[in-house]
Amino acid sequence: MQAIILAAGMGKRLKGLTADNTKCMVKVNGIPMIDRMLGSLERLELDRIVIVVGYCARGLINHISALDLKTPVVYVENEIYDKTNNIYSLYLAKEHLLADDTILLESDLIFEDAVLEKILNNPYSSLALVAKYESWMDGTCLTVDDDDNIVSFHSGEDFRFKDTGHYFKTVNIYKFSREFSTSHYVPFLKAYSTALGQNEYYEQVLKVITLLKKPEIKAVRLEEEKWYEIDNAQDLDIAESIFADTPSDKLAKMMRRYGGYWRYPRLADFCYLVNPYFPPAKMVDEMQSNFHRLMENYPSGQNVNSLLAADYFGVDEETIVVGNGAAELIKSLMEKEGRGKTGIVFPTFEEYPNRLPESGIVPYKPDNRDFTYTASDLIAFYDGKDISSLLLINPDNPTGNFIARGEMEPLLDWCSAGNIQLIVDESFLDFAEGAIEENSLLKTELLDKHRNLVIVKSISKSYGVPGFRLGILASGDRRLIEEIKKDVSIWNINSYGEFFMQIIGKYKRDYAAAALYFKEVRAGFFESLGSIPGIRPIASQANYIMLELTGGMKAGKLAEELLWNHNLLIKDLTSKVGGRGEYIRIAVKSEEENRRLIEGLEDVLK
Repeated sequence: MQAIILAAGMGKRLKGLTADNTKCMVKVNGIPMIDRMLGSLERLELDRIVIVVGYCARGLINHISALDLKTPVVYVENEIYDKTNNIYSLYLAKEHLLADDTILLESDLIFEDAVLEKILNNPYSSLALVAKYESWMDGTCLTVDDDDNIVSFHSGEDFRFKDTGHYFKTVNIYKFSREFSTSHYVPFLKAYSTALGQNEYYEQVLKVITLLKKPEIKAVRLEEEKWYEIDNAQDLDIAESIFADTPSDKLAKMMRRYGGYWRYPRLADFCYLVNPYFPPAKMVDEMQSNFHRLMENYPSGQNVNSLLAADYFGVDEETIVVGNGAAELIKSLMEKEGRGKTGIVFPTFEEYPNRLPESGIVPYKPDNRDFTYTASDLIAFYDGKDISSLLLINPDNPTGNFIARGEMEPLLDWCSAGNIQLIVDESFLDFAEGAIEENSLLKTELLDKHRNLVIVKSISKSYGVPGFRLGILASGDRRLIEEIKKDVSIWNINSYGEFFMQIIGKYKRDYAAAALYFKEVRAGFFESLGSIPGIRPIASQANYIMLELTGGMKAGKLAEELLWNHNLLIKDLTSKVGGRGEYIRIAVKSEEENRRLIEGLEDVLK
């Protein structure tokens, strides 16, 4: 058996990275893609490796010659690489296709050895390697039947986004038997190239072949095996995190992304916090039905969005401002001049203290393993500390500690008496036990009575729509609200976020039901976590649970192992708790995902 690698292209989409090198010479974590590919092929002990070169051919040949490969390497040169596509490169290598069974690969791929094993270990002689279509993928797709027969190819005008649930993406790795190349592929390759020219793609030949009564080629599906196709700088960035060299390097690369994990289809994100049970399907359908209309129109300005938020939350429009996520509003609020000293409970959501100088923070650190505290504890600690504002995340992040409405009122009175601005972040309050409307301080009468009260709420987290980037800030201090409205852009909310707020009122019952069901799931998840030796779950009123590791495992090590071996992303709290033990935070997600995390924890901690 032999391999044929198509490596003649210029890789223009990688811009400066391919100014002086062909695409397969681009490095992923310091190693050229071609080195990785040739290393995998070398381990197969093939008879030869045929490489079709073109752009920067001499440099590529010299580089490969220095690798000291045991497998013989043969070069075929495409001298008009800048005027042709890969169908011509493969056409130039057609005599090699006729000579032996072949593994055909494109050179811009990075993959683990298990990918090649998948296609080689399959007894069928001619195969196309495919993966379930994901939204980040680009290029030729196909559909297959239950017997792995290729039913149809889809590219260009044939591609239908509404059908992508049934699509598989070609991985651009194929196994052709010599007989298949002789009887099917090469004859059609010659005919197709003659009829339609050299500026086509070799997959078009397979598309024609699948129309035959007996095409003689099937699909083999990748499942958990890792692979990535690198066409641009973003692909390269993602590939470097997928194929990181060590568990610690992979975790560091993933955490620096701060999201965008939809491009990692098998990754379960237990780090970032989103309501898994809202919005309902009907609301999603309503959003989708208005997609084009929203895309083609400007959103309303800040004042209109304040009207929508005021209507939903039942407050005066002059007391509320809508942000591009709560983060935008937190930045504006915390960076106000003349703030004075701010009392903050630690550990906490770092977006708040990160906006302040260290000298402007008066920290309170609960002195117990659960990091719990009460309103009375805060009053006792901060009395006489000369703070001008007090931050309370309720339920707290990452601990899940919750102070009920009845206990909050003495704190409100204490802050009012001392002219202390009380900032209460209620982003996770809807997950606390009890009725939402009874727990919240977001009430007109309270805002009017306590002008020093500021309420912040992330709609993204509690309503399950982080992609819309929505948050609100409310206060009876109308001057503060007006200042923040002037601070943010007039069009800080896009049309999709505005439309969500416009229709959310129709789904209040669905939201209440989702919150109620979530609490049931959290209770069951908490119980399951408590049965795992080596961890101690801490009671939480939020959509996450803080865990203490009691069996000697380091939090950072656990996070690395879960990501490396199980594709599970969790939050290591080592830096937050300041050496007071080993703690992690995990989101509460769907029941299926929660079971997956339980299994991962049991495996790593056993």
